[in-house]
Amino acid sequence: MVRQLVLVLGDQLCTDISSLRDLDPAETRILMAEVADEAAYVPHHRKKLVFVFSAMRHFAAALRAAGWQVDYVTLDDPANSGSLDGEVARARDRLGDLPLRVTAAGEFRLAEIMRRWRRTTIVPDDRFFASPADFVHWAEGRAQLRMEYFYRMMRRRTGLLMEGDEPVGGQWNFDAENRKAASRDLLMTRPPRFPPDAVTQQVIAMVERAFPDNFGDIAPFWFAVTRRDAETAFDEFVANRLARFGTFQDAMLDGEKFLYHAVIAQYLNIGLLDPRAVCAAVDRAYREGAVPINAAEGFIRQILGWREYVRGLYWWRMPGYATENALGATRPLPGFYWTAKTDMACVAACVRQTREEAYAHHIQRLMVTGNFALLAGIDPGEVHRWYLAVYADAYEWVELPNTIGMSQFADGGLLASKPYVASGAYINRMSDYCSGCRYDVQSRHGADACPFNSLYWDFIARHSERLKMIPRMQLAVKNWHGRPASEQRQIRASAQAILDSLDTADDCY
Repeated sequence: MVRQLVLVLGDQLCTDISSLRDLDPAETRILMAEVADEAAYVPHHRKKLVFVFSAMRHFAAALRAAGWQVDYVTLDDPANSGSLDGEVARARDRLGDLPLRVTAAGEFRLAEIMRRWRRTTIVPDDRFFASPADFVHWAEGRAQLRMEYFYRMMRRRTGLLMEGDEPVGGQWNFDAENRKAASRDLLMTRPPRFPPDAVTQQVIAMVERAFPDNFGDIAPFWFAVTRRDAETAFDEFVANRLARFGTFQDAMLDGEKFLYHAVIAQYLNIGLLDPRAVCAAVDRAYREGAVPINAAEGFIRQILGWREYVRGLYWWRMPGYATENALGATRPLPGFYWTAKTDMACVAACVRQTREEAYAHHIQRLMVTGNFALLAGIDPGEVHRWYLAVYADAYEWVELPNTIGMSQFADGGLLASKPYVASGAYINRMSDYCSGCRYDVQSRHGADACPFNSLYWDFIARHSERLKMIPRMQLAVKNWHGRPASEQRQIRASAQAILDSLDTADDCY
């Protein structure tokens, strides 16, 4: 007899999810549903939609094979209500007024919906190293929040890359060793590709019918959609790319989409990989001498430090955090964020890659597309919605703080110690994009000058009163004020011409 209804969300694809723990499969009915409300609240990349729906269907099959009873509602089911509210109600109509159990949602919007459901037990999501309450306990009362100190606490708590109470290698952070530009003569492997099976092919056809105008290429679809394949992808990274990940993690090469990156965030964030197992494997690889400390530490800092930190910040500061706009940026998102139709080679390359793969690594996001948006004064809410839509690993709890706090400085420095702005010189140093660009990366003004240069100095000028109070920006402010007035006028005129030319009408979603 069925006594319990359990809703499993599309980013909870883990057999050890807290909502299922200690339940009897014979007395439990699991509900999984592909619903329009979740698929369309932003115009998700079509490859992301295929990934999520196919992974959900494969997970439902795995649950059934393990003895669970699963009611699965596909997006194209004629009876589908289009919302989780509606599907919970329909399940209760079918099965009787059963008590509902669900693991806490990852997004504030959905958590608010779930709180309205009657006879519902919401259990904590313990797939993370730290709970939201842990973060609040650490954060409250601090004058400044800095990830580095949270990360050190987490290292001590977990023992990862630790010898007693001290970090292995004698220091906490090896980031200074992880800023090398890459060259094309380096041997680079590619993440493994998993050809779509019959289930995934059915999902592809459904997404093509249901979302014909959404951003992004579906083919070739190559993401893992099962736990076994996701673990295979991670194991391949550890064996073949992790050793060089640290050194080249900030590098960019035109046409080299992945370099030495793991490309596993989408698997972690949907539940196909366990972050504890992932970090333990990297710790072990270092201790066994397979990878250098800067690679292991750089990777673990991303998972144990940054990923946990932004999640804690998200739940601590929502819902107001989503609308923060400390710099008063209001310009609409340019159309080339969707079309890649821009003469800026770096932006065009990153947007094309995003369209093709639903993926770009953190420096492409932070220092190319994010940097341009910050320099140009794009509305941070629009930037947030774009990032949420276009990347396969984007869920609001991780994407929103990265955008509002790290990328756009919209929280005024709560998360980041400085605005992450840079001129074309940084992009030229860390990539080869500039060599094929029509703009001159050495010029600060004029029709052929790199837009990042004039916009960078215009940004410094516009916000100099705020920036001079930030220690890491004081030199740039001083440099600006030391320039001749005639050069300042030329730079700002060039910047204004760029801003006036931004196309915000065509090909926007």
